[in-house]
Amino acid sequence: MSGPVRVLSIAGTDPTGGAGLQADLKAIAAHDGYGMAVVTAVVAQNTHGVRSVHVPDVSVLRDQLEAVSDDVVVDAVKVGMLGTAAVVRQVAEWLRAHRPPVVVVDPVMVATSGDRLLDRDAERAMTELFALADLVTPNRPELAVLARLATSTTPSDTLASSPTDPVAAARLVAAAFDVRVLAKGGHGDGPTSDDVLVAPDGSVRWFPAQRIATSNTHGTGCSLSSAVATLMAQHGDWEVAVGAAKTWLTAALRGADALRVGTGNGPVDHGAVVRAERPAVASTDLWWRDVEQVLDGTLRAPFLTQLASGTLADAVFAGYLAQDVHYLRAYEHHLAALSTATSGDAADFWAAAAAGCATEAATLHHRRLAGRRAEDAVHPVCAGYLAHLDAAARDSTEVLAAAVLPCFRVYAWVGEQLGAPAPDHPFADWVTAYGDPGFAAASRAATAHVEAMAAAASPVLRGRMARAFRTSTIWEREFFAMPYALGASRTSSTSSAAPTGAEPSSAAPSTVHRIHVKSG
Repeated sequence: MSGPVRVLSIAGTDPTGGAGLQADLKAIAAHDGYGMAVVTAVVAQNTHGVRSVHVPDVSVLRDQLEAVSDDVVVDAVKVGMLGTAAVVRQVAEWLRAHRPPVVVVDPVMVATSGDRLLDRDAERAMTELFALADLVTPNRPELAVLARLATSTTPSDTLASSPTDPVAAARLVAAAFDVRVLAKGGHGDGPTSDDVLVAPDGSVRWFPAQRIATSNTHGTGCSLSSAVATLMAQHGDWEVAVGAAKTWLTAALRGADALRVGTGNGPVDHGAVVRAERPAVASTDLWWRDVEQVLDGTLRAPFLTQLASGTLADAVFAGYLAQDVHYLRAYEHHLAALSTATSGDAADFWAAAAAGCATEAATLHHRRLAGRRAEDAVHPVCAGYLAHLDAAARDSTEVLAAAVLPCFRVYAWVGEQLGAPAPDHPFADWVTAYGDPGFAAASRAATAHVEAMAAAASPVLRGRMARAFRTSTIWEREFFAMPYALGASRTSSTSSAAPTGAEPSSAAPSTVHRIHVKSG
């Protein structure tokens, strides 16, 4: 089949998420399955043990099961905690009527904490399920109970009268109930934790693994059985499924301590393998995607469309440049502050950017404006943008760095969008500068330095950085809209204007004409 396999977990709950249905769904998702869940019992438990168990009426269980089978094709079923004989028989009845291709039964009788999760009448009723199962996955204590059931002896909570050899016990159970048995080695001793798969004909396949030194093993049985069910539905071979699930669980155990969930016997890390294989997502990339709508609006500004076409009025362009000079003079101060607050390559980068910014501000009037508009007051849009940068500077070095980044990124991005102008374009030098490879490199370097800060920041600080980046990107859009939407003529107003349309946005780069960053 194409697409994820559909796997149904029939089990009890765990509000801490380490075992039961919650663990099953995580294990299924970790193996690219679509997980579904039917609740057999509501269990109040945590990493220290079970506090209480509530088993709903079997009619509720039956309604849940039929709701699934009436509507969804089920590729595999994992059966976990059932609790009572009535629940066991209801599940067996449903399986007889709706037998999916794969059925794995994890005979949950005793929790890792030692708490009993199945009453004794239900233990014997479980034998009905074994005739409907493809695989049973007991731990060592559960295997001992199943071996006694296989020989029709009275179930016991102890291992005293059970076979001491797990392979012998598994062979006994497999032959008696005509079912595969995966005897798990997690409760054993020694440097390895080996599982053994025993077929009804007595054939054996060992799955060795290093024993992971951790006390955080809550829900390993639930997780392994759900992983095996999912993998079997995908690959069609029990040995392949068990081997892959065993490898995954070992990695989940290695990552368990880092989860820091609970103060007792904590859960395994179901996402360890997926997380290790997943490419890291940079905060600055997320910020950039966040501002996509703002960037779209930026590129539609008449100033940029007419600049690209060469139809921009010279007076409008001059008014824009006059405000750019005001901006650059303040921006240089913030870049210099970043250089002072950082060290190493970052400090050198921000210092070079500040120097380039100061040079551009000092020469722009002479080079492009020839002294015109030198007396222009700061426009409300420019004032608003600079007030935002001042606020970011008062917050922290990290927030200021995020706030200055759009000036690099938006301008570099605009240069990519505008492309190379024709040789006779009236603004060819300016349009070309937007896409200067040197400035594109500076934009990437600025992004890398800000990303390093974001990676080291707390989530709260990272959130403030994201918001500073978003707001700066909105101000960049307003700056480009300013010559037409807000007027580029001389104004005596110096009040701050709030940016309009503060929809979610992303970061924006600065042009070579605004900031020269020289290496070496």
